[in-house]
Amino acid sequence: MDLTHEVFNQPAPLAGYNLFETNRPLRDALKFNAPQLDTAELVALGTVLGSADMQTHARLANVHTPQLHSHDRFGRRVDQVEFHPSYHVLMKLAIEAGLHGTPWGSPHPNPLPRGEGTDHPLPSGEGTAAGEISLLPLPLGEGRGEGSSPHTLRAAGFMLFTELEPSTLCPISMTYAVTPALRSNAAIYADWGPKLMSRAYDPALKLWRDKPGLTMGMGMTEKQGGSDVRANTTQAVADGSDAWGQRYRLTGHKWFVSAPMCDAFLVLAQTPAGLTCFFLPRVLPDGSLNAIRIQRLKDKLGNKANASSEVEFHQATAWLVGDEGRGVSQILEMGTMTRLDCALGTSGLMRQALAIALNHTSQRQAFGKRLIAQPLMRNVLADLALESEAATALAIRLARAFDKTGDAQEAVMARLLTPIAKFWICKRGSHFAQEAMECLGGNGYVEEGGEGIMARIYREMPVNSIWEGAGNIMALDLLRALRTADVVAALAQELSPAKGAHPALDRLAAALPARVEDMATEVEARRLAQDVALAVQAALLHQSAPAAVFSAFCDSRLAGNWGQAFGTLGAGTDFDSIIARAMPH
Repeated sequence: MDLTHEVFNQPAPLAGYNLFETNRPLRDALKFNAPQLDTAELVALGTVLGSADMQTHARLANVHTPQLHSHDRFGRRVDQVEFHPSYHVLMKLAIEAGLHGTPWGSPHPNPLPRGEGTDHPLPSGEGTAAGEISLLPLPLGEGRGEGSSPHTLRAAGFMLFTELEPSTLCPISMTYAVTPALRSNAAIYADWGPKLMSRAYDPALKLWRDKPGLTMGMGMTEKQGGSDVRANTTQAVADGSDAWGQRYRLTGHKWFVSAPMCDAFLVLAQTPAGLTCFFLPRVLPDGSLNAIRIQRLKDKLGNKANASSEVEFHQATAWLVGDEGRGVSQILEMGTMTRLDCALGTSGLMRQALAIALNHTSQRQAFGKRLIAQPLMRNVLADLALESEAATALAIRLARAFDKTGDAQEAVMARLLTPIAKFWICKRGSHFAQEAMECLGGNGYVEEGGEGIMARIYREMPVNSIWEGAGNIMALDLLRALRTADVVAALAQELSPAKGAHPALDRLAAALPARVEDMATEVEARRLAQDVALAVQAALLHQSAPAAVFSAFCDSRLAGNWGQAFGTLGAGTDFDSIIARAMPH
């Protein structure tokens, strides 16, 4: 009891729950896309990610942001970024869970023994307890869980981790994307590949051979070009060859290099043959530091735990990856992987925002009853639940395509759905977070306490839409996809299981082939991306979700029984079933 009043009707924060077991849409999406998948590792990961102690680590990593140290106290150039200890706890967890390189190779030669783990104590005096957290009994993808769907398994783990803390997943995602690209330089891949797939995290700045595990980043964009990487001016000059192949000296800059403490980067630079991809390590084979100068760290809207930097190369040493002049095509291949992660990440953030809103409204009383029982709030929550489940369905469907690269249908769908999923899911994220935040009222707008997670989600949402190609870039990429494959036949096959299930979906599916074939200009590309996304989402929900979810999604998104904001579903919607399915407890 306070001296002036009793504190009551304040909901308990959402903590100490299993993120996977309580996420029915994700579980059903996995059952549909990978029916043989053993999800035991996801259950174990979900327990760790939903703990109060790990939530504290996520908060601390964002409150105590990275700090750049360009020089040591003696005036020597060091170019190091210092992170809060909780950042390293999160990185260790993500890497031990195998969220970076798992799909690309065999398990780590010394995996965590079943029943053992590495402890993650909280900093002294922080959190609800100074206890320890046992990690997963077995990293994702090893042993029972991998089967024939390693990308789908990893995608689910990535989504779950995003609910806890998305910023630290930037170097995890980049390592996932660059690992297969390194195969274009067999010598470097032989040395670095196994350690990029290792489950060991070592943040120390030292020679690659002295570390049990490695991470990598990318450096593509420059001040004058942004997404137009062909405008890059960084120059590469041949400098002989060695055991890693053709060596070059790079002079220039990069405007955005996230996670500058990675062990190496794939970067673009100009050669006489054109834009070319290079491998740029921070520590050279002789143990000396490479000439990579960190100018400053970006002061970003969100994504606070992750350092994003501006760098300069002062005749930095790099090695050729692939052929000279093929840099753009190599970047597009890597971008496909990171764009998948953008869709997965936004889907995970949607789920967490929804879970927090449901947790709050199921406890908070207003105007004589719980908020979740108020008709208008029920409409909002059900609408958010539909959006979240549709995003999950599409993101996991895209991941499935990466597991079946030998299948012609799946190859076309991977090419088609990557820009579509990245465009549509990420575009919906910011609106979604704002509406979910409003469910908490003023409590959602503060940075403090358990509900402060909502403010962090809101600030995080725009990044996945902007990074790895903003909306217009995705629309242009969709146009390229339409011109390189038989998209009409592949899309018809994708939508066929839902034929006759809803008249609005049938009308949209019938209209899409002509629109796809006629698409020769840019002006309607965004609208086409939206409509294909909605059609595929509806078809997926028909196959993986209850009838109440599918019907409400089609009625609102396709048939027009919907307003211009969340919470405008028709009165005939089965609110009870939709909300009950989405509840996090």
